[in-house]
Amino acid sequence: MILTLTGCGSGADDGDVTLKLIAADYGDSGSHSTQRYWDELTGDFEKKHPGIKVDVDVYSWTDVDKKVEDLVEAGKAPDMAQIGAYADYAAHNKLYSADQLLSIPTQADFTPALADAGEYNRVQYGMPFGASTRRLFYNKKLFAEAGITDPPTTWADIAHDAQLLKNHGVKMPFALPLGSEETQAETLMWMLSGGGNYTDSIGKYTIDSPENVKTFEWVQKNLVGKGLTGTEPAKVDRADAFQGFADGDVGMLNGHPTLMKQAAAKGIDYGTTELPGINGKAKATMGVADWMMAFKQNGHRSQVGKFLDFVYSDKNMLKFSGSYGLLPVTASASQAMMADDKYSNLHSFLKQLGSAEFYPADKISWPLVSKTVKAKMGGAVGPGGNPSAVLSDIQNTADAADNAAE
Repeated sequence: MILTLTGCGSGADDGDVTLKLIAADYGDSGSHSTQRYWDELTGDFEKKHPGIKVDVDVYSWTDVDKKVEDLVEAGKAPDMAQIGAYADYAAHNKLYSADQLLSIPTQADFTPALADAGEYNRVQYGMPFGASTRRLFYNKKLFAEAGITDPPTTWADIAHDAQLLKNHGVKMPFALPLGSEETQAETLMWMLSGGGNYTDSIGKYTIDSPENVKTFEWVQKNLVGKGLTGTEPAKVDRADAFQGFADGDVGMLNGHPTLMKQAAAKGIDYGTTELPGINGKAKATMGVADWMMAFKQNGHRSQVGKFLDFVYSDKNMLKFSGSYGLLPVTASASQAMMADDKYSNLHSFLKQLGSAEFYPADKISWPLVSKTVKAKMGGAVGPGGNPSAVLSDIQNTADAADNAAE
């Protein structure tokens, strides 16, 4: 008899068990909390697997990463966590790899770009859970009133259109949220549109590259310096920019799918387009993925694998993504979404996912670098700011963090 072992595993950890999952809340209200999604999903799973119970605690994005960190440090790691970063736990050998957990069809179904982004030292530990890409949103009514007939495709178009919007009294022609909330995202979008990135093809930080310096000097001179951002970018968070767009005070901004619902709820007639670049559309947009991971501490590999195979089924992936304005992380669920007109407003975002560029989440230095970007990039492009000096300063911090991690 030949016994074939699968990724789900088997053995001593089989039997009655209660799994603990700490997850992030994607809902915009108590009644739309992700807790409802997990309660329904775990109920369905437990009916099919009577020996396994799953206890899910949902926390806000403000608290969830710290909650998991505290539990791990206290020696009480959950069986699973669905949070923003995985690399530090993988580096300290605390996680099961994806192939130790998932069936082969499940692991093979991840969108390749997302699977790659979940690798630490070329082994996948981070399993993508929710994903999104970014597009430029614009207010069609404000554009028409300013005499703008087409959305911008180049940086020159952005500056030209923003000036027309300003001339027509728009409070914030181009919202540039470089406050403390999500500066690392807005920064990456501009890097990509200028042909740069946080890292090169082998993962070395290139924060102060000539392309990135040129990009932010252009932003400072042609947007901030001409009063086309409405206020200093360091004072604007993403939530403020999104609310301004929903209130009709913002002409255009970079946004993700959840802004569609927010704008539509306020009756804003909006359009979206690919990110403009220097001489045409940007070569790539930014993609963001959140991560599912499984900790080794409790030894429940088999049961966790069965649960995650269920989580990543097409039915459950589509339900989650559709409910919270996110993109499916598997190829089969993505195909199902593209084929369904019910999700037509997400199609343009989904088409970009395969070629999107992601944060360097596989680097354990990234959380510190991201925090540094949040603290400094708003001032870099503000009045009196020095983009080149600030980018060099962040580069030095990144290099030091990388060297310390080796």
